[in-house]
Amino acid sequence: MTVTEIMTELEAKGSESIKKILLKHGVKEPFFGVKVEYLKVIEKKIKKDYALALGLYATGNADAMYLAGLITDDEKMTKENLQTWVEQAKSTNISGYTVPWVTAGSRYGFELALEWIEAKEEHIVAAGWNTLSNLVALKPDSELDLALLKSLLLRIEKNIHTAKNRERQNMNGFIIAVGTYVAPLTNNAVATATKVGIVTVDMNGTACKVPDAITYIQKVTDKGVVGKKKKTVKC
Repeated sequence: MTVTEIMTELEAKGSESIKKILLKHGVKEPFFGVKVEYLKVIEKKIKKDYALALGLYATGNADAMYLAGLITDDEKMTKENLQTWVEQAKSTNISGYTVPWVTAGSRYGFELALEWIEAKEEHIVAAGWNTLSNLVALKPDSELDLALLKSLLLRIEKNIHTAKNRERQNMNGFIIAVGTYVAPLTNNAVATATKVGIVTVDMNGTACKVPDAITYIQKVTDKGVVGKKKKTVKC
């Protein structure tokens, strides 16, 4: 399939009702409002195609950008590719999911995530924290710098309540990720969550809620699956 063929198909599958919902959740124009379940139908047909993914992402259409993240070969993504993608990831679904998924699967995950959380742009910082969350969910503990993760928890403890809206949301997600996927640091994550307290995020009138980190980590602990890693973060 070509970029033109896929864009035609996406336009045909667009829905105004889905589009209205996604707009409230921070997805930016242009996009058609295609359900993720249909994007995954296309993904199954294409499987992996790095060049096609780059072409789809370059359209700037949020539906196509999301699909690009599903079909690209993460290991082929260059540092320049990833930097371009994060800079263009103005939609919440792209900075929150697509770019972090792909970056975590690339060779530059930690390097870029640590750069991005220092950025001035809110969507880039948010992508950085989500990339870190995906990395701790995927990587075995032996490949993680536990001292670095501890320092990031301390950073969140000091800065979360003065951070921008999406940064707060994704910092909270990082606390949860460390607490649930990195067993040696579960107590550290709970301690951070306790000191942080309630995290308030403007959800733009949607029904979405900020998970309580302590409650979330406790549920995972009760199930006995703390430290169980994911095979993939893409969905």
